[in-house]
Amino acid sequence: MAVVKLFGAWFSPYAYRVIWALKLKGISYEYIEEDIHNKSPLLLQYNPIHKKVPVLVHDGKPICESTVILRYIDEIWPQNPLLPADPYDRAVALFWIRFADDKVYLLSKLYQADGEEQGAAVKEWLELLEVMEEHALIEGKKFFGGDEINMVDMAFSFVAHWLGVLEDVVGLEIFEPHKFPRVSSWIQNFKSIPVIKENLPDADKMSAFSKHGKEIMLALKSN
Repeated sequence: MAVVKLFGAWFSPYAYRVIWALKLKGISYEYIEEDIHNKSPLLLQYNPIHKKVPVLVHDGKPICESTVILRYIDEIWPQNPLLPADPYDRAVALFWIRFADDKVYLLSKLYQADGEEQGAAVKEWLELLEVMEEHALIEGKKFFGGDEINMVDMAFSFVAHWLGVLEDVVGLEIFEPHKFPRVSSWIQNFKSIPVIKENLPDADKMSAFSKHGKEIMLALKSN
């Protein structure tokens, strides 16, 4: 029987992608929580290049980077596929996954910004939401790929859950549901799936954790 381990961090949107994929596939695994400020020797051994979570270890073999991990999971365990079978549909899905991966940095950009930098970060967030609304989401479909969740939904999950926490931390409202009705419907559909709903980091805990970190960051800046 395969031995599967996942090294993650409780607040990481990348780690949750892997958790959801494993659970959707019905794969049993051992979860190892990492302290990002005091990384374990095993994590550093398994991911010596980036030294980051998530890392999936399958029968002793480490796989790093969440999108790479998800594609590996989908190939090893083909049940409940995470990508479309049709070559064109798969290519489109991979395009949007890459697009989403390239935008996750907006979480840290807004978190660290103040003054004019904050305004620029908000502008980028609104541009992202507009692209999702106008180009990525298809009217009448529950998810990015149609009526079933797939890897694209997981890639954009930082918008569905982490953005709301970040808005609370920085004291701004960026996502206004009435301006982005397709995105709003998608968020509701995505977070209503039992595997997703039952495996999300607590928003209040994340908010308190992030606010404390921002206070420290601002204090260091002022010094």
